[in-house]
This record gives sequence, C-alpha cells and structure tokens, in this order.
Amino acid sequence: MAMANHWKQHIEAWQASGLTQAAYCRQHGLNAGTFSARLGEYRAGPAAEAPGLIPVRLEPDVAARSEAEPLVLRLASGHCLELPAAAEPRWLAELLRCLG
Repeated sequence: MAMANHWKQHIEAWQASGLTQAAYCRQHGLNAGTFSARLGEYRAGPAAEAPGLIPVRLEPDVAARSEAEPLVLRLASGHCLELPAAAEPRWLAELLRCLG
C-alpha cells in the first residue's frame, strides 16, 4: 500500500525542520506513535533492502585538517560532496542513508 501523501509531506517537513519527532508532532497535532510508524514505512521504501556498508578511506592528514576546510566525500560513483567541517554527525549519517 502506497504511503499517503499527507504523511510523506509531514515526514519531509520534519526532516527539514531540525526538530525532534516529538516536538514536530506536538507542533502539528500529530500522534507521535503513528508518525514513528509512518516514518518506518517511509524509510523502508517500496522495496525494503538491507542497508549496505559504505567504504570509507581517511586521508593521512585528516587529524591535522583545519576546521575551516570543508569535508569532502568522494562517492564510488565518482560524485563528490563538499560539506562544512562542522556538519553534525547525525545529519551526515541521515544524508548518507538517503544517498544509499
């Protein structure tokens, strides 16, 4: 069964909001348990797959890198993502999950 557009819009709005799930649900009058269940369906997608491992290679001078220098992710596909060095780890993990 396809996810209702209503829930998809709420999930995407929550992801962009920076709020916790509970705070977003309170703000929009949503049941937190239902929201969590719909989020699970959203993340599973039409054909749920087991998450794959992402190979990571650290450059030798990573520890000495200036905080002003961007974090550059080079994907196996050849694409590069340049992010601020201060990117939040939770946000980065969510980004990588979405890029799957």
